[in-house]
Amino acid sequence: MEIVKILLVQVLIMYILMFIGYMAYKKKMLSDQGTKDIGKILLNIAIPIVVISNFCVEKTPEKTAELFSSLLISLVCMLLSIVVAFLFFHKKDRIGEFATAFSNAGFIGIPLVQATFGEHAVFYISMMIVLINLLQWSYGVYTITDDKSYINLKVVAKNPIVISVMIGLLVYFSGISMPTIVTKLFTIIGNLNTPLAMLVSGVYLAQSDLLNMIRKKSIYYVCLARLIIVPLVIMCVFKFLPLGNTTIKMAILLAAACPCGSNVAIFAQQFNKDYKKGVEYVCISTLLSIVTLPLVILLASIIL
Repeated sequence: MEIVKILLVQVLIMYILMFIGYMAYKKKMLSDQGTKDIGKILLNIAIPIVVISNFCVEKTPEKTAELFSSLLISLVCMLLSIVVAFLFFHKKDRIGEFATAFSNAGFIGIPLVQATFGEHAVFYISMMIVLINLLQWSYGVYTITDDKSYINLKVVAKNPIVISVMIGLLVYFSGISMPTIVTKLFTIIGNLNTPLAMLVSGVYLAQSDLLNMIRKKSIYYVCLARLIIVPLVIMCVFKFLPLGNTTIKMAILLAAACPCGSNVAIFAQQFNKDYKKGVEYVCISTLLSIVTLPLVILLASIIL
């Protein structure tokens, strides 16, 4: 029951922030251009800082081994998510494919993993969050735009997420100890990620037809794939995967079972696609995850 309480609090916070964004747009305090600019700040500043801060931990042989284990397990996890998304939605619904492939492992995943498995378990999903952001900027952008030019290695190398990963790995393996002022600055900037993302989502919501959204069957197909099919497939593979320990697998599974990440709407708007559809997937999947997440973890505790 504790995980349900934690999730309810996180969802409540998310919807309050979205409501603030909703009202700000309705009251003309936020414009379409302003929303797009906030999206750029998120993608180019806030998220990279979050990625780097995940690597600002003390280097030990145990942590390094856990880092590589979590990286390999996360790679398997993301591959399975992408395969499921491809099989269900490729060519049929590109926004739905993106939404199914990438979970909200940051805002909902981190606090849930932290509360369920302890502070140390957040380190286990750091590589998954890195992979999600890296893949969103490459495979994810291609999925939304259907433009192969975005897979160009030079373009990916200049990607702010890729750069932040390189910086993060350098910080960790060099054993550099960040000054207090830097860690505090990272914390402050990183904390912008959730509220800004939810404010933008609230603006998207204000531009959507809520009643029509609830009636759309296509939304529930995406939610079924993201919240149930993806976690079940990952769970079955994890059962026979000879990597890591149960806690690492459970933490990564919990992050992978989270609802659609809010970046699906932000990316869609940045590339002039149907971002309102992305908002619909985020809203409904987040609401339904209140039921599905505890069930997934309960089942995983029996199987893994």
